[in-house]
Amino acid sequence: MAIRKTTSGARAKTAGSAGFPSESGVLALSQEWSPELQKARVYEQILLDIILGELAPNARLDEQGLARRYQAGLAGVRDALGRLALEGLVVRRARAGTTVSALDVVELGHALDVRGLLEPHCAALAAQHATAEDIAALEHAFDGGEAAVRSRDCRALVAMDQQFHAAVARAGRNPMLARMLIPLQHKAARYWVFTMGADTEEERLSEIERHRDLAERIAERDAEGARAASMRILKLFPQTVQRAIVRGSSGAREPALQTAP
Repeated sequence: MAIRKTTSGARAKTAGSAGFPSESGVLALSQEWSPELQKARVYEQILLDIILGELAPNARLDEQGLARRYQAGLAGVRDALGRLALEGLVVRRARAGTTVSALDVVELGHALDVRGLLEPHCAALAAQHATAEDIAALEHAFDGGEAAVRSRDCRALVAMDQQFHAAVARAGRNPMLARMLIPLQHKAARYWVFTMGADTEEERLSEIERHRDLAERIAERDAEGARAASMRILKLFPQTVQRAIVRGSSGAREPALQTAP
């Protein structure tokens, strides 16, 4: 395997000890994917459509078709697909093209195990290091959440949940931890969508309140309270997924959620 050589100066800009990204390297990566860039916008749109199942598991993705769908250039689409491939949400094969990754309950179990170890610790770090901007993002992530629950707007709820958990990950001010957690959250969200038809309106509203409780613990700088609040959210998630799987295997039909444009 060929190893690309870099000068010591170039390496110092992107890597720290033991080859891990330095703070400057992480900053460069975040700037490369800043929200105003087209590729970042396309990435978010494709990600949300994969989570919602509008781009179905195992579906082949045509780059030209995606460019038309999201009114974007091919370069932005390809960059977005490359990032999604690194996160394991799409599979890219030479001469075979790109497909949406299959849903795998075993993989979900592994992801939840890792997330259960990392996310409560990250929540505790967020309580110690979150900025005023971080706290504002957490406190407002579910603005309009009750209306979305009552109108059964799946797309809005998923977007809120993704925004919230990514904000917690970043608020911990540990870039390596955030870069591990956020893809795990994306994977888990694909299964979380299936639980929405199994939960009652009251259960979904209670789930929003659990997220707001975590935001409050972080705002109060209560590290152990934030850790416990995060664990309550994660503990509930496997239960709702299991309930949805059982209902699906028994032939029960749940009302479909709308995906508002």
